Amino acid sequence: MLSNSHKISYGTLERLVDFADVLSQQNNFQEIVRIICQQISQWLNADAAFIMMANPHTRQTVKTIYREGQMVDHSHLKSVQYQISGWLMQQEQPLITPNIQKDPRFKGVIWEDISIESVLGIPLQIEGILLGALFIMREEDKGKFSEEDLLFLKKIVIIATPYLRNVQELQRYFNVPLPEAALLTKYKQLGLLGKSPVFLELLQSIEAAARCDVRVILEGQSGTGKELIARAIHQLSQRSDYPFVALDCGAIPEHLLESELFGHVKGAFTGANQDRVGLIKEADQGTLFLDEVANLPYAMQAKLLRVVQEGEVRPVGSNKSQPVDVRIITASSTALSKLVEQQKFREDLYYRLYVYPIRVPSLNERRDDIPVLAHHFLHRFAQQQKKPAESFHTGLLAWIKERQWKGNIRELENFVERLVTLSSDKGHIVDPAMLPPDFKEEYENFQQQYMNTSHPPLPECLAAYERDMIEKALVECTNNQRKAARYLKISESTLRYRMEKLGIGK
Repeated sequence: MLSNSHKISYGTLERLVDFADVLSQQNNFQEIVRIICQQISQWLNADAAFIMMANPHTRQTVKTIYREGQMVDHSHLKSVQYQISGWLMQQEQPLITPNIQKDPRFKGVIWEDISIESVLGIPLQIEGILLGALFIMREEDKGKFSEEDLLFLKKIVIIATPYLRNVQELQRYFNVPLPEAALLTKYKQLGLLGKSPVFLELLQSIEAAARCDVRVILEGQSGTGKELIARAIHQLSQRSDYPFVALDCGAIPEHLLESELFGHVKGAFTGANQDRVGLIKEADQGTLFLDEVANLPYAMQAKLLRVVQEGEVRPVGSNKSQPVDVRIITASSTALSKLVEQQKFREDLYYRLYVYPIRVPSLNERRDDIPVLAHHFLHRFAQQQKKPAESFHTGLLAWIKERQWKGNIRELENFVERLVTLSSDKGHIVDPAMLPPDFKEEYENFQQQYMNTSHPPLPECLAAYERDMIEKALVECTNNQRKAARYLKISESTLRYRMEKLGIGK
């Protein structure tokens, strides 16, 4: 029950007016979020307060921009933060729970040594745009939040939200912490290549996911490299010394899937001549990657939910459960939220898996990365096939960059492999004459359309191509200009001159 002083404060318009007046006089964004969190904590007697915001440009990642209270540095609290903010932003409705540790919506959360009991939260929205989430917590001895508390918090949020939409200030929280070249080099070694802003945003999501030991769901079209991303998260995480086990849920027949995942004991069924460890147990202490998790049969989803909630697995034919500690990363080319609405995917499992979502962009959203990827595949397949091919004809590369790659990176990779196979054993340039027959008409149509429309003058086209080649060489050579010059077969002084002329590295 609230104290009388709180009741008076809640009913007093002056308190809210004063709050709005204080915010209106602030120019410092960090000071604004501090005031909001501290005032809310004080007025509602909270032990912790959090403001988590979505990236204002992409809406793909969420970060804590301010936290207040004595318990905010708890080692397991980061997982709890993402679980709560994920629920608020997914549901787009307030959250009030008297005991979150017993709330079935958060049953899969690790509560080790965390004394949180009551939680109150609200999604932050303005003009129909979801900005983030604000939530507060109380420990066990502070009592429970009430509906009156929720009503008051709503009033505060109405006043505070307009001050939280400063796009430029918010974007600072999402800027890539490593120098761009160092970040690109780091992920190139893990098989992830690119240079576009969308790609850098994806790398930032991977960085954040690797730092916190929570479940991750990768959503994106087929062929976008979701397994590579899952491997990168694992290799950069605290579980990197333990196994990474991957399973395509659509590639295993349904009658074999349970045994594949959970294992079986000898005699469990015809042909079970010995005990077998399942993939979940095989990934113990490490990471289990379930690709196309939407293909899991409904009954199997319930068994996976038990693994997530209870941390144990029971082999087929056994009456004993085995403890398992595994991080689960899932991927889907279909929006799981839609499958939940269609009752084709369990809602309770969905919320257990949907802790840290990462949207993987299609290749068509990463057009600036296409030349980098195409050259990477060209060099790889040329080396494998012992071909001299080193680069693409300018017109061919322009078509490759503008083409719609419905199969994404996988389709581009297969296409370049075919090109190399058809290329000459003597020529260093892959030209349009080497195109497979089923692509020639499409290329000719592109060329005709390109010639019939206004386009940049030849010097601009050449400069763009040169810039692309130099940037690709710098990425390939980990930003070492001497190596890049040798790679391009020019002098180092020429490279520096061309970089300055083209504005590269400024």
